[in-house]
Amino acid sequence: QGKKLSDALRISAYVFSTGLLMFTALVNSVSWFMQNITLGNFWQTAWLEFYDHVEGDEWTIFLTGAALVPALAFWGFNGILLVADITGKPTFITRYRIQLGKNDPVDKKKLSKAIYTALGNQFFVSFPMLVPMFYVMKWWENTFSKELPTFQWFLVELSIFTVIEEILFYYTHRLGHHPLLYKHIHKKHHEWTAPIGVVSIYAHPIEHIVSNTLPVMTGPMIMGSHIVSISAWFSIALVTTSISHCGYHLPLLPSPEFHDFHHLKFNQCYGVLGVLDFLHGTDKMFRQTKAFERHKVLLGLTPLSESIPEPPKKDE
Repeated sequence: QGKKLSDALRISAYVFSTGLLMFTALVNSVSWFMQNITLGNFWQTAWLEFYDHVEGDEWTIFLTGAALVPALAFWGFNGILLVADITGKPTFITRYRIQLGKNDPVDKKKLSKAIYTALGNQFFVSFPMLVPMFYVMKWWENTFSKELPTFQWFLVELSIFTVIEEILFYYTHRLGHHPLLYKHIHKKHHEWTAPIGVVSIYAHPIEHIVSNTLPVMTGPMIMGSHIVSISAWFSIALVTTSISHCGYHLPLLPSPEFHDFHHLKFNQCYGVLGVLDFLHGTDKMFRQTKAFERHKVLLGLTPLSESIPEPPKKDE
């Protein structure tokens, strides 16, 4: 038994170390290529041109990077989805609907309320929260540097931001489901049992502060990140949460099955990555469903709702 255990540990160590070396080599190769061959010089030049254009005005730079660019990313992405939600066209998008028959088409009155609330949260909650963030970033004395961070460092920051967001979002989100808070705050977001992209920031203002905005802002404030990193992270976070709420499992995009199941069942899948859900056992029901089998990146064109359909109901 001791020999078997020793052999197993040796093999595991070999596989792990080999995999780690290959992964490190891949990341370093991609990072070097991105930094030195393609995007590095382009972005550095573009950044300096923008910096000179606004004459180094830090407020203009910060609001452009932390507010305008992410907002354009959010509404640009959701604008495409809203066309499909409202018109049912193009049909190749609606084929990938997760909850078949829902929002087909979307209730326009309910949609208008969601859009107005989302805009209100952006203009009257998110944007004002950028004011104290500006002074935190200014204290770091790195946010407005003329030299951009390397691509490798941005990947490190992105990893840290993601971990911080997962921790803060999971626990604040789960707290929002406490009976004392759910009825008065989080219930608003769950009016949509079959969500669409814009619903990602359709929430009570308190929830938008605690669960939506602070988990995303905290990472850059801890790291003292450059405004370009902040802008990219905010844009990625907004587009990613839109995907998780969009109601469509589209090819090559991250799977939205996990969070869609949360809206369907309410007491499952509280996090972003699913790591804390696994550790706390709040994804057990999800793991027993066809939705879990579909929770992967779609690499083909056949909708997963067709290749992995729901089992027929008993009365059928």
